[in-house]
Amino acid sequence: MAEIHELSAVELRDALRSGELSSRQATGHFLDRIAAENKHLGAFITVTAEQALLDAAAADEFHARAARDGTGLALLHGMPVAFKDLTDVAGVVTTHGSAALDHKPALADGALAAALKDAGVVSVGKTQVPEFGLTAYSENRIAPPSRNPYALSRSSGGSSGGSAAAVAAGLVPFAPGSDGGGSVRIPAAACGLVGLKPGRGLAPAGESSGDPAGLVVSGPLARSAADAALLLDALVPAAGTEKSAAPAPGYRDLAAQDPPRLRIGVSLESPWQTVFPFTPDAEALHALAEGIRRLEAAGHQTAEASVRYDNRYPAVFTTAWTAGVGGARIAPQREALLTPLTRTFRRRAQQRGPAKLAESLAFLRQFQRDTIAQYAAWDLMLMPSLAQTPRPVGWFTGAAHGDGYWPASEWAGDADGDYRKQCEYAPWSSMVNVCGLPAISIPVHWTGGAKGAGLPMGVQLVGPMGSEALLLQVAAQLGF
Repeated sequence: MAEIHELSAVELRDALRSGELSSRQATGHFLDRIAAENKHLGAFITVTAEQALLDAAAADEFHARAARDGTGLALLHGMPVAFKDLTDVAGVVTTHGSAALDHKPALADGALAAALKDAGVVSVGKTQVPEFGLTAYSENRIAPPSRNPYALSRSSGGSSGGSAAAVAAGLVPFAPGSDGGGSVRIPAAACGLVGLKPGRGLAPAGESSGDPAGLVVSGPLARSAADAALLLDALVPAAGTEKSAAPAPGYRDLAAQDPPRLRIGVSLESPWQTVFPFTPDAEALHALAEGIRRLEAAGHQTAEASVRYDNRYPAVFTTAWTAGVGGARIAPQREALLTPLTRTFRRRAQQRGPAKLAESLAFLRQFQRDTIAQYAAWDLMLMPSLAQTPRPVGWFTGAAHGDGYWPASEWAGDADGDYRKQCEYAPWSSMVNVCGLPAISIPVHWTGGAKGAGLPMGVQLVGPMGSEALLLQVAAQLGF
């Protein structure tokens, strides 16, 4: 057998169910890798090794009983996973990546952790996030920054950057992320993973903070479409509509099927470009060209799509996106511990009245209708996942590079410059959340010319509501 961390998530799951591997073996192996590698990667904020080994032992005892009495096993029986540190896990501190909060253990599992524990997972810890999940990089003031496994000087993206780094480095077989503006797809692209954002409402949000616009949904970060489909099955259990009916096929079964021939619209238009004009890097365009080549080789038709976005979007989205942090409970004497970006946008959110937020939410609903109507001319929409290669650690914040985390004195105070850089880095992400549509990032290109050489770059496919299986099918068809 290959090393445990070299197995796909599907292979590991099968080995655990058959008894070829015990959960204690698998969990111990990944904990050893975390202990050896996390000091370089900064993927984890908290490692719950003792509890994980106890939970793995309990899983093995259940497996033995099930073998004796014929009891079925949960879908992800004994599988080690990690949760990003915006997700409540009972008995473990949820830091939200913030030095301004009291770090107390959560009293109960959040909806995402509860769903995956019901599916049989063993939690090994909490992964690095930006403060309140607000940014496209995973750096904060409480723990070392999350780094890219393919170049430690580069960021792993955000806000699910710690989880993406952990999956890409083989510290966990796969991981759930949460995505409210690109937070699964951005780190997936930066770390060479498949990252799926399901449609609105399909899976638990995975965050314990406010989201008045309904932007956030959880989704899988995985090394393949098959692994992503397995995790999605745990997040969205399939079942028949009647007790006597056959169960509906799960995403694993659907993802293994060939997709129909599709008409795919290609667009570089972004709702951010009127306020933050940008030019995609050559590597982003190379990724797009490679995505088009693979899709056409698979029999799909691609053509340039004409899409236009309302130029009021940037200001209105920002109002909705930052509303939650405006209401976060932070003691006045601890406000100074917030990062400059969080502090700036929190102050602005608190200065807006409820009427301004309501107006913004109404605009976003109309933006959703208008954009979906334009996308409806195509089966799928295609664009680069990112406009730039993974950025250096500290590039957004102006913080000095280093091996540890940075005190307040080393963070630049240019919140608007930080935000602009993020919007230019990931200009095709947030509008998908506003529209509530499914989208997937697929790692089709490497800057060094071959997989594992240089830095990964991805393309994003956006589908209509209910197209999660189709997106997984296309990713698998392209070889991922």
